[in-house]
Amino acid sequence: MPQQNLSQRRNHYAELAADYSRPGGVPEEVRARLIRLAEELVRRKEAELPEIGPDYTAARIEAENREWWPTHCEALRQRRGDILTGEYREDLVYFCQDGPYFGTTAQREREKHWWALIAQPGVTMTWPIVLFWSEFVHFEWAALDDATHETVAKGSVCWVRRGHRGGCYFKSEQLTFYRDVTAPAHLLALVEKGGGA
Repeated sequence: MPQQNLSQRRNHYAELAADYSRPGGVPEEVRARLIRLAEELVRRKEAELPEIGPDYTAARIEAENREWWPTHCEALRQRRGDILTGEYREDLVYFCQDGPYFGTTAQREREKHWWALIAQPGVTMTWPIVLFWSEFVHFEWAALDDATHETVAKGSVCWVRRGHRGGCYFKSEQLTFYRDVTAPAHLLALVEKGGGA
């Protein structure tokens, strides 16, 4: 059996604004800056999906997705459902085991439960793997209980995000929840109001 090339192992956050591969490690001032940027990026989304071409290249879109990624992680850690919803295009196509969902209204109630469970107080989201190519963003995540260190939930996701101008128009996700599958009202309220402990 061939040995894995150790030189290919790397931290996927080496060239990003913050490292969300593990709990902790992101200073408060960086977290605040990323939330401000996330709010700005949601406002940059255009009504029409921009074409990829000489005026908006695949390389530029990939660079914008790399800039956006840490803002997405921080928005989820801070339970900012407003930002998370704003990242989607209105004509989102979302494939998952409970789907498919078409548009941002169809999946909203279900996804709200998922966000509430994976970002609840005492649980920390981590994204150990994130890969970028053009408008494609692939990532794997795990929600870890801060006290017991158990994995509460995990998933593997592909977003198709056309940079800051386009936002996410396709998402495919496999989720596994080990503890709870629907969130109680007090956790849902934290996501709905956009944060809090």
